[in-house]
Amino acid sequence: MSARIATVSRDTNETQINVSVNLDGEGRLSCQTGVPFLDHMLDQVARHGMIDLDINATGDLHIDDHHTVEDLGITLGQAFFEAIGDKRGIYRYGHAYVPLDEALSRVVIDFSGRPGLYMNVEFTRDTIGSLDTQLFWEFFQGFVNHARVSLHIDNLKGFNAHHQAETIFKAFGRALRMAVAEDPRMAGQMPSTKGSL
Repeated sequence: MSARIATVSRDTNETQINVSVNLDGEGRLSCQTGVPFLDHMLDQVARHGMIDLDINATGDLHIDDHHTVEDLGITLGQAFFEAIGDKRGIYRYGHAYVPLDEALSRVVIDFSGRPGLYMNVEFTRDTIGSLDTQLFWEFFQGFVNHARVSLHIDNLKGFNAHHQAETIFKAFGRALRMAVAEDPRMAGQMPSTKGSL
């Protein structure tokens, strides 16, 4: 399988974002978004997904975090879409259950070419640090639309909002790792009866 690396930039009146991704990395993150808790969550994705991420973002944080978080999801999704290529020889599907103390989350992903987000999460707090928990949906919606994946996220248990979020992002990283991995039995074949994804 050839190198699965991509770099994508997004430049708007609200944000300037650069994302580089290596799907076959070592779990390394270089990240400056101006949103500390999001940086912490992206570190979980890189580490547990064994994906190298280099992210630089400047946004209108003097307004709030919304545009930065949403546009990061969009740009990361675009980078994944470019890096994954035609999807020949990958597992395509990935899933993970991840616990953290009292919290437990399940994430299931399909690199189907059809965007869809199904997120069943009731955060027990409105903010984690300074980050509005509603923005996690915006992040994943941006990712889904531009990576063109189906993504199901369920927080099954938890009363600590930090733990809820962390189990989601760790499970997201693990599900990504499984889905993009090379399947030796597929031997370069398309993982679809349609012949394309």
